[in-house]
Amino acid sequence: MTPQMLTHAQVWEGIDSLADRHDLSASGLAKAAGLDPTTFNKSKRIGPDSRPRWPSTESLAKSLQATGETLEEFVLQMGRAKGARPFSKPIPLIGLAQAGREGFFDDAGFPAGAGWDEIPFPELADEHAYALEISGDSMLPMYRDGDRIVVSPSASLRRGDRVVLKSQTGEVMAKQLVRMTAQRVELKSLNVEYEDRHFLLADVTFIHRIIWASQ
Repeated sequence: MTPQMLTHAQVWEGIDSLADRHDLSASGLAKAAGLDPTTFNKSKRIGPDSRPRWPSTESLAKSLQATGETLEEFVLQMGRAKGARPFSKPIPLIGLAQAGREGFFDDAGFPAGAGWDEIPFPELADEHAYALEISGDSMLPMYRDGDRIVVSPSASLRRGDRVVLKSQTGEVMAKQLVRMTAQRVELKSLNVEYEDRHFLLADVTFIHRIIWASQ
């Protein structure tokens, strides 16, 4: 298979999508990141010699920090560049309600067994990434019934991340990580009408970070 290289169009499409997701113009995104307002202007994307000009890694890093986005989320947008060849592969998909049943995950918390559907998705570094389809209203207003979330078992966890947790009793939930120690994990419910949850780590089968969601 021929390796798929990043293109100039994909990178700039990722930046435009990043701005759109936060109701910003390209110049508004640059300002929010503490950059010169013209940094991401379309006129800056081609140099005086007519050669493509690429954004710097520093400007990208500052933009991600200003918007609270992750690099993984940016790469997904980058893969949707207009006219670009998508770099994608199928990832497994099941409903959130199904995820608590036996046989869908192996002992390491990776997708396993039969019963999974598949959806095409921009290729991720995590070969064990999977998708869950939300059901019910317990995750409103962040996730609605029918939304799909993409989960990365290998992604590192930090306070404030949105995560999927499966308990030893088979309960599966998507919440916000408040605190995790060597013994306990504390989660905040996305819907204020539902209670926050606390678990001993011994009672947790796995906890994985949500890296993308359809909106």
